[in-house]
Amino acid sequence: MTEVLLKELNNSDINWMIATGRKKEIPAGTILVQQGKALDILHIILDGTFTITVSQATNNPLDRAFAAMEDSETLGREIARISSGEIVGEIPFINVRPAATTVEAIEKSVVISISRHQLTAKLQQDIGFASRFYRAIAILLANRITQLGHSKLVKSNTLRDMLFVLEQLHDSDIDWLIATGTSQKIAANTVLIREGGPVDALYILLDGTMTVSVSEDERNPLTRAFAALEGDETRSREIARLSKGEIVGETAFIDTRLPFATVRAIGDSLVLSIPRQQLAAKLQQDIGFASRFYRVIATLLANRLQEMFSRLGYGRRIYSKGQSLDENVEYEDELDSNILDNMALAGTRFDWMLSRLRKN
Repeated sequence: MTEVLLKELNNSDINWMIATGRKKEIPAGTILVQQGKALDILHIILDGTFTITVSQATNNPLDRAFAAMEDSETLGREIARISSGEIVGEIPFINVRPAATTVEAIEKSVVISISRHQLTAKLQQDIGFASRFYRAIAILLANRITQLGHSKLVKSNTLRDMLFVLEQLHDSDIDWLIATGTSQKIAANTVLIREGGPVDALYILLDGTMTVSVSEDERNPLTRAFAALEGDETRSREIARLSKGEIVGETAFIDTRLPFATVRAIGDSLVLSIPRQQLAAKLQQDIGFASRFYRVIATLLANRLQEMFSRLGYGRRIYSKGQSLDENVEYEDELDSNILDNMALAGTRFDWMLSRLRKN
């Protein structure tokens, strides 16, 4: 993944990281990130290999019980390995959740470490750097999702994700999306995005439900694409469902790879369609908009990645069925009051956006 950082960041960005960060050797067995704990440092791997593990707290009887019920022989699972060019500890800069995994060196490695305070200040002061940084993070997260495998994708909390999106965008950004986009009614069974085909727009699902499916046809992608266009049946497997608030087609703006899945409307749906060419031009011409847009995409991908980790069935903090809430207990996906206030504002924005589109 080294080429991602070298391609997305410029010489000034890299020089700043070298001057600001602390280069250090990491012995094998060193834990850079501990699951469930807050992250205060961003690490860039220069050399070496690290494991990403999802584990359970060994001192929690409920965690051990879950492991026993699921026939798990261990209290942890290695889910991926990362090496030079990868970034570790990016979560605090794109969402508020604690670390969902443990990252540990399996050999002597070298990293550059930058404190959260220094990087946050740089992101706020240098919009160009922020745009390039968030885009690089989004690409790396998309690659990790691909590594883990599409079969582990799950339905996300799409409306909440959309509220996070609107909370991070400016009113002027939303105005531009509404003015540039077109409200489109999508009939049931219509394919919005076809596996292996071009993506012509960014879509925001305003109403309705869509299915995401991957082909199990062993023919090459080009043959499958022509077969689909000619109406031939292809074997597919549903891996997720999308509902109100989902953004579709966003990875086309960070990744040159063709879509790995087909998105099809289950029932009559309504989308806001923003043409790819106009959005690409906006991202090039408006650096402030670009920084916010790429942060949004990185946030959505980070949420999806953590949902994939959750599906593995590890790291549950508490089994709360039938229990009353306790203010002294940290529950899964708990949000603090400041975030809830911001999401309330975002909810108002979403309703306002819908009302404007319905008038058009």
